[in-house]
Parts: sequence; structure tokens; C-alpha cells
Amino acid sequence: MFDVTYILVIIGAVICMIASARVNSTYSKYARIQSSAGMTGAQAAQCILERSGVTDVSVGHVSGNLTDHFDPSKMVVNLSDATYASTSVAAIGVAAHECGHVMQHHTGYAPLAFRAALVPIANIGSNMGLPMVILGLILGVGYTNSGALTFGGILCDIGIALFCFGVLFQLVTLPVEFDASSRGLKMLEQYNILNQNELPYSRAVLHAAAMTYVAAAASSILQMLRLLLLVSGGRRRSD
Repeated sequence: MFDVTYILVIIGAVICMIASARVNSTYSKYARIQSSAGMTGAQAAQCILERSGVTDVSVGHVSGNLTDHFDPSKMVVNLSDATYASTSVAAIGVAAHECGHVMQHHTGYAPLAFRAALVPIANIGSNMGLPMVILGLILGVGYTNSGALTFGGILCDIGIALFCFGVLFQLVTLPVEFDASSRGLKMLEQYNILNQNELPYSRAVLHAAAMTYVAAAASSILQMLRLLLLVSGGRRRSD
């Protein structure tokens, strides 16, 4: 029979698809607008780092489209094919965003440190939480004659608890990403890399990118709600 809780999964998937389509279309739109300064994304990132007094972070090139990221383990800002050599306002905005993460790292931005601490258990929760709940549901989530939870019920509770860490990671990511964009835009303006007419274009690109993280968080919350409904429904049926 059709599981009505799948509706929550479908809603989450649609939200993510809309956010992904929006960031791609927004980036494509502003990738056609070249910056007046003529800097590439790589040059803009290097300029921001130098003007900010950051000497221990390099700028590198990574393959892919919009796979840009700051790697604190290697202290390098990796810019994708779409960003590294492009002189568009979109590419410069993305490069500045990654430099915003560098500034967070150097200033000890608390949400960034908290997110990094969550990574190990969030990975476990994302990979193991759902399978544990499914296995628990198969085994049965009711109570024994003595009133104790069955083994399946215990598995479900542990799985949901683990999954919550994955959701928490998604939520903590939101202030990290929004703050990195804010820092990046301020540095673009402060260092005159983009003029006042160009800044709104980069802001639009970064806002669209931030919405993908909002969509991912919403999807995770909906998935968690589905798990809670499945487990609570299973326990009601076993009473």
C-alpha cells in the first residue's frame, strides 16, 4: 500500500529541485555579465586574501561546476571550472564567498567550529539513522509484555537520535553560509573589486546559492518528521 508519509519525502525533493534549478539559472544569468575590473575569480580571491592580510591560504583549481569550497585542512580556496578563470560578476561573487569562509576560519567563527565538530557524528547519523529505523520497523516497534521497548523499538529510537544530528548539521550550516556571503560581499565592496552597480548581481547569485542550503535543511526536517510518524504509527498499531 502507498505510504502517505512519502508525501513528505516528495515535498522535500521538490523543494531541493527548485532551489537547485534557481541557483543554476541565476548563476548562468550573471555569468554573462563581465566585471568592470576584469578580474578572474582566482584573481579576486587572491586579492581579497592579500588585502585581508591572509598569507597562509592559497587559491587552487578544482574540476566541476560550482564545486567551489575552502579546504581548511590544506588551507586552500578551491575554485571550480565555472569560477576560476571567469571574469563574470557571478564567478567573483562565488570566489568572495569562499574567502568569507577563510575569514570565518581565521577569526574563530563559533558556528563554523561547531559545524566542524558535528561532522563525524552527522555523517554517522546521515548514513546509519535511516537504515536503523527501517530495520527497527521491520522487527517491530511495540512493547514487550513487561512494558519494555522491543529491540526494534530501541533501534528506531537510536536511529532517529542519530538522524537528528544530521538535521542539526544542516541547520548549523545556514548561519555559516549566510555569514560567509555577507563577509564576501563586504570585502568586494571594501576592496573595490566590484562597483555599486555590480554588487547586487553577485548578491543575487549568493542568495540563490544560500537557498539550496535552506532547501536541504527543510528536506532533512521533513525526512525526520516522516521517521517520527512511521515509528509512532507503528507503536499505535502494536498497542
